[in-house]
Amino acid sequence: MFNFLPHSVLQMSTIFLSIVIEAIPFVLLGCIISGALQVFLTPERVQKILPKNKLLAILVGSCLGFFFPSCECGIVPIITQFIKKGVPEHTAFAFMVTAPIINPIVLFSTFIAFGNSWKFAFLRALGSFIVALIIGSWIAYINRTPILKTDIPPHTEELHEHGDTHKHSVRQNLWSVLVHGIDEFFDTGRYLIIGALIASSMQVYLPTQFMLQLTSSKIVGILVMLVLAFTMSLCSEADAFVGSSLLSLFGTNAIVAFLVFGPMVDIKNLMMMKRSFHGKFIVQLIALISVIVTVYALVI
Repeated sequence: MFNFLPHSVLQMSTIFLSIVIEAIPFVLLGCIISGALQVFLTPERVQKILPKNKLLAILVGSCLGFFFPSCECGIVPIITQFIKKGVPEHTAFAFMVTAPIINPIVLFSTFIAFGNSWKFAFLRALGSFIVALIIGSWIAYINRTPILKTDIPPHTEELHEHGDTHKHSVRQNLWSVLVHGIDEFFDTGRYLIIGALIASSMQVYLPTQFMLQLTSSKIVGILVMLVLAFTMSLCSEADAFVGSSLLSLFGTNAIVAFLVFGPMVDIKNLMMMKRSFHGKFIVQLIALISVIVTVYALVI
């Protein structure tokens, strides 16, 4: 019934639906986790769990992703709730850049995609830790740009609204988790839709054949793969299979850049960050991640 539409529009629609269908379960999971954090995580518990030393707190945030894995599709609501609950920003963003990569499922899929070799899984995880340490240190010691758009103090309002969770029944707490998760899902979901639409249109109409010809130098190949990672907006569980198919064309350096950069920055993730974070901070964050990943890919 849609045969009257141009082939490019049909192709864009197919890619758009595939991105949305692939991302929605992870966004929903992230929003439910965000709801659980709002109900059960208190500032007092944060203070007990996290070390006072900033560098140690960054290291803890970098490793949390292995035990609490999250896809990049649903990471922004979790990070927003972390910060509102009093988790230091440098810890939260260290978690944000590593969680979609050191996720055991992602590491195993990378292992499988590259012929049962741990080389690329290791390089991918190492790159994410390096980015996390530098981004966390930048936020902890250098950055003065406000991060969250909201002017509400991190947790005062939520404590006043919810009170002590021990005073509520398990049923009430679970209901609060679901209510917040659903609200967050519909609020965040529209940005996912916009990001998926932009990503699908860029995949169809961006001249990728021209970019694929720019493989004459190592640095150009890396930059091309950063652009592809951003525009393709693949989930980190699946991008290794695309990367492995391009290995012979671009080489190890560019593919590692693709594997590290994609789960940290893509179009759908950017749209969700735009909802929660200040624009100036987002620009600085993406620029710094791009530089770190490029340098890392060049020197490995």
